[in-house]
Amino acid sequence: MSGATMAAAPAISREIPAAPDIETDVLVIGAGACGLTAALAAHDAGAEVVVVERDASPSGSTSMSSGFIPAPATAAQRAAGISDDDAGRFAADIQAKAKGTANEALVALAAREIGPALDWLADAHGLEWQVLTDFLYPGHSRHRMHAVPERTGEALLARLIAAVEAAGIPLVTEAHAQVLHLDEAGTVRAVTLARPGGGRETIACKALVLACNGYGGNPELVARFIPGMAGALYYGHAGNTGDAVLWGEAMGAARWQLSGCQGHGSLAHPHGVLISWALMMEGAIQVNAEGRRFSNEHGGYSEQAVNVLAQPGGIAWNILDGRLHAFAQGFPDYRDAVAAGAIREAQDIPTLAAATGLAESALRETLETTAEFAAGRKADPFGRDFTGRPSLQAPFYAVKVTGALFHTQGGLGIDESARVLAEDGSTFPNLFAAGGAACGVSGPDISGYLSGNGLLTAIAFGRIAGNSAASLRH
Repeated sequence: MSGATMAAAPAISREIPAAPDIETDVLVIGAGACGLTAALAAHDAGAEVVVVERDASPSGSTSMSSGFIPAPATAAQRAAGISDDDAGRFAADIQAKAKGTANEALVALAAREIGPALDWLADAHGLEWQVLTDFLYPGHSRHRMHAVPERTGEALLARLIAAVEAAGIPLVTEAHAQVLHLDEAGTVRAVTLARPGGGRETIACKALVLACNGYGGNPELVARFIPGMAGALYYGHAGNTGDAVLWGEAMGAARWQLSGCQGHGSLAHPHGVLISWALMMEGAIQVNAEGRRFSNEHGGYSEQAVNVLAQPGGIAWNILDGRLHAFAQGFPDYRDAVAAGAIREAQDIPTLAAATGLAESALRETLETTAEFAAGRKADPFGRDFTGRPSLQAPFYAVKVTGALFHTQGGLGIDESARVLAEDGSTFPNLFAAGGAACGVSGPDISGYLSGNGLLTAIAFGRIAGNSAASLRH
């Protein structure tokens, strides 16, 4: 869920409103990819649905993301000529990245359900998917990254909003959910919302779906659960203040792997524009303020946030060349970085040094050494395989970047129906969670994040949550 200002702390009440303002079968809190997917699923299952969103216009983490969703065995993947991918292979890739620490049941569930979810969104709601086949993101053994034609998270969200509007599902904005009203059995009976001008409204529901993302926008919770990222630049939506986690804590819900998160080691600084990690996979390098490489850039962009932040000043420089600069024009974020003046061009190493303020001798040594790696004459001490891609050649391009926290991956414990679990393993009768509100599939460490894991669980678990919630409408 989005929103730029801190409001009253989320609360639990045992008082049930006698006369709610609105009644609905399924209430969804949050209008990102997760909440909108849940709403569409519940609607398609025959339920009356209302979505509430704290912002005046939905945006949130979805619109700030690349919009790329990994999925195996989809119609779009088969149309791209990829027929040897399946849920088992995808689950193995997820666990390999998380070093076996991700919740096994949730990994299997996400890998199994995401393909059918994307096909359903295409067939039932007109979303158009393209599989990106020009590069592999770290950790993926097959080309399975799906995107809408515009290749942005903003466009993905716009298409989901259009589908919700076409389905006639009410989307109530400037409605900040603050109080969950539970009866003695733990059933959510209603939710109180803060409205513009200090007003309050209450919506009664037969089922509630929490799709209000994680807690990256709450510095206290970040320091508490992810101390290694305390003080790091947060590049998620400011409204992700941990409402679901705080509600769960107050009501005795299970909370799993709260230290899990997604970072990114390539955020243009100070411009705040994401620079696609596809450039690293295709041959770019990162150097620190001394002009030297400091890691294996193919390890993954999430843990690279920690590596970059550990460098002098917490910054690094992405170094690429004309070939990669041309390749990067296919990414809207990169074009935005060019327009913002974040990309610096140099015709040779001396001008590259002048443009970046880096030592010419160190830059020259770094580029000559990586050329040796690309030719196979030397092995990279950090373990990166440079063969298969040409070495960097003038003209050069550079962008100053920093590491950032993008979003959290831990959250409420859920079962295979996306129903929220209590600490004792029982379930709450009508409470569901998905996306950033629920535990994800990245394990407890920043290094466990496989590219696309955020939107993977937003859409896969969002659809499950919507279907499950709709079953309680009678």
